Amino acid sequence: MSLFTVLWAGGSYDVQYKLMPYWGMFGGELMKKLNSEGFNCYAASVSGTASAWDRACELYAQLTGTVVDYGEAHSEEYGHDRFGTDYTGKALIPAFDAENKINLLGHSFGGATMRVFATLMAAGDETERNTTSEEDISPLFQGGKADWIYSLTSLAAPHNGTTAYSAPSTDLDTAAYDMYIDHAMALNERMVTDEDTYYFSIACSATKKADDGTYKADKKLMELMFQSSANEMGSYTGVTAGGYEFGEEWLENDGLVNTISAKAPTSAPSKDYEEGEVAPGIWNIMPVYQGDHMSLQGGMLMTNVQVRELYLNHLNMINCL
Repeated sequence: MSLFTVLWAGGSYDVQYKLMPYWGMFGGELMKKLNSEGFNCYAASVSGTASAWDRACELYAQLTGTVVDYGEAHSEEYGHDRFGTDYTGKALIPAFDAENKINLLGHSFGGATMRVFATLMAAGDETERNTTSEEDISPLFQGGKADWIYSLTSLAAPHNGTTAYSAPSTDLDTAAYDMYIDHAMALNERMVTDEDTYYFSIACSATKKADDGTYKADKKLMELMFQSSANEMGSYTGVTAGGYEFGEEWLENDGLVNTISAKAPTSAPSKDYEEGEVAPGIWNIMPVYQGDHMSLQGGMLMTNVQVRELYLNHLNMINCL
């Protein structure tokens, strides 16, 4: 079986994860279920509000058992400490290198996080290399490690931003800033799509098209907490401050992320998934999952979604590539 790493803001390092696991919610901890089927699955614990860059640095430290290094140049630019939590001796997985590749899953903004992580692994960062001495720079910023990652799978991820954020955040180094459409599009342009890595995306939808052309929350599928935002997103078209026009194709959504945005980054090649026709270096868009933004995590308060079979089927498909 392939080594499988799961990424999101709540994971095995968090106390609250043991009380209500992000992966599985009230339906039972998904990691245990998948591990019982022979998969080696782990849940990382990156920040819930930080930028994709900062979260990628946290993920690297957890995977390698090192001190979080946000980068000398990046930390100076955004005015925060360079170093974070020390994971020395507490690596999330037993081995991580070209011979022990990982598959990454990222839900919601975890999708952007794992893409930044994979890009840094592949290409590093030129600014950090020019700023930091060779003996002091994190190996993450040196690049050359694209072959440490076998696949990426995004789950309801705002690749191209979301209209749930109608105005850009003024706090530059945060998830909210990165999820504004203009900023997400700019982030896309800096991402690497590696020709030897497999890419998959699963978008969600829990809205229905109304007679007036807008999209309304499907109350049978959507948690109450998402229904208001779903209705607003389902009637909201316009032009961003940067000039990007989002039209009717953006109306369908899962309550927090527009379905079209979750299908694939605009800057990367993509195609609809075809069994037996999966190739690396291109985003394979899986069938849209009928559920709200948290359905792929097992639902939340009103709904209890059984997602074990979905993940088993997906992991087995990847292992057969």
